[in-house]
Amino acid sequence: MTQTYTNLDEASGLFFERELEHRKAQTYDVVRAPLRAFTLIPVDNSAGPGAESIKYEQYDSTGLAKIIANYADDLPSADVKGKEFVALVKGIGNHFSYSVQEIRAAQLAGKSLDQRKANAAARAQRELWNRIAFYGDEEHNLQGWLTNPNIPAEAVEDDGEGGATEWDSKDPIQIVRDMNDLANGIVDRTNGAEEPDTLVMPIKQYTKIATTRMDSGTDTTILQFFLQNSPFVNEVLWANELKGAGEGGSDIMIAYERSADKFTLEMPQMFEMFPVQEVNLTYKTPCHSRIAGVIIYYPFSQAIGEGI
Repeated sequence: MTQTYTNLDEASGLFFERELEHRKAQTYDVVRAPLRAFTLIPVDNSAGPGAESIKYEQYDSTGLAKIIANYADDLPSADVKGKEFVALVKGIGNHFSYSVQEIRAAQLAGKSLDQRKANAAARAQRELWNRIAFYGDEEHNLQGWLTNPNIPAEAVEDDGEGGATEWDSKDPIQIVRDMNDLANGIVDRTNGAEEPDTLVMPIKQYTKIATTRMDSGTDTTILQFFLQNSPFVNEVLWANELKGAGEGGSDIMIAYERSADKFTLEMPQMFEMFPVQEVNLTYKTPCHSRIAGVIIYYPFSQAIGEGI
């Protein structure tokens, strides 16, 4: 049998190949919390790994109609106007490696190679995806969710006494008001064209509304009361990436419709591993992915409340 690696004998080479196959099976996992971007933002892989950019078009109809007389020749016109937007795709890479001695020692001991190396490579890329998804990357012209300048953002109302906007200074009624104002503002701003179904906030504020009663005479929490009475929002979630993400480092909440029709995290290529490369006395496995940031097709379907 032809040896795959020049510094390993046949048995060691076969052992290493089987181990790498196991590594691949273990690292193609769905991304879950606490990397919250993949819970909160719809992911789109449809562009494919060969894409260098992603183009999308936004259309709006114009024109009017009027009542006309018989034989009228002055009919008003209607048309459709479109704008084209482009998101650049960037590659992400890292690697993990095993030395010849690590491979031989693992084989001799009858143990698997350290899975943590492959996990660390995958985790590092996922953390970068998550960071780009929320905050973008200005240097590489990648747009993030919370840094999109077209999403309406304003401070929530103050407590009416000392001018504080933070929920630590507000009673349950005022907190519910802030949540409703944010969600209802989207509907009002778009004349009903957009209806948010999700509200996200930092874990501190989420814990407060989930554990604080609306009134001393009831067991209903602020969160339960809000969900029972909101005409639009049906789910409230937390993401600590919203902590300090507002103006002046303030905590924010965001209301939006969690739908791929409204916005997507563009991931033309998820985490992949390439064939092993022999480098001196180590065997290096390159890892790769591609990302284009977050595309928000309808910014007015979302709203940010700052200072909570």
